[in-house]
Amino acid sequence: QELDIEDIKETNPLLNLVQGQRIVQVPELVLESGVVLNNFPIAYKTWGTLNEACDNVLVICHALTGSADVADWWGPLLGNDLAFDPSRFFIICLNSMGSPYGSFSPLTINEQTGTRYGPEFPLCTVRDDVRAHRIVLDSLGVKSIACVIGGSMGGMLSLEWTAMYGNEYVKNMVALATSARHSAW
Repeated sequence: QELDIEDIKETNPLLNLVQGQRIVQVPELVLESGVVLNNFPIAYKTWGTLNEACDNVLVICHALTGSADVADWWGPLLGNDLAFDPSRFFIICLNSMGSPYGSFSPLTINEQTGTRYGPEFPLCTVRDDVRAHRIVLDSLGVKSIACVIGGSMGGMLSLEWTAMYGNEYVKNMVALATSARHSAW
């Protein structure tokens, strides 16, 4: 279910920083920690059009501090006849959980308490993000991903997409400046 940003922007002042994004409400996800999330937001931004086969999808995964606005941080690569070509691909960047730009984060209102999650925000893993993002892609009718690409934490997401869903769903993957695991800061 898509949420109206106008209805929720007063609960998250950072929503205005990413123009043109959409937010979908994911009905349920059991995190790797066992915590069950219900009716939580995932923000995303798209460029281009999904083709009839629903397989011209380019998933771009942002770094730890990024948002769903690819044009903001990889702008020189986005445009017709460029690497991220919206005339060829349906390009989507989904905002990771924990990020304050529209997805489920410490700024989200906890339905049980009526207050922001704040420091009670549950542990979310890269795998949890990929599973939540897959729910959104399924709701949009995506049948397979032509390529998933990301740098830094986005590269970890790219690796996880491939590990979880294999080459039947993810046809190509590019991971930049990343590793399969990371130590604490």
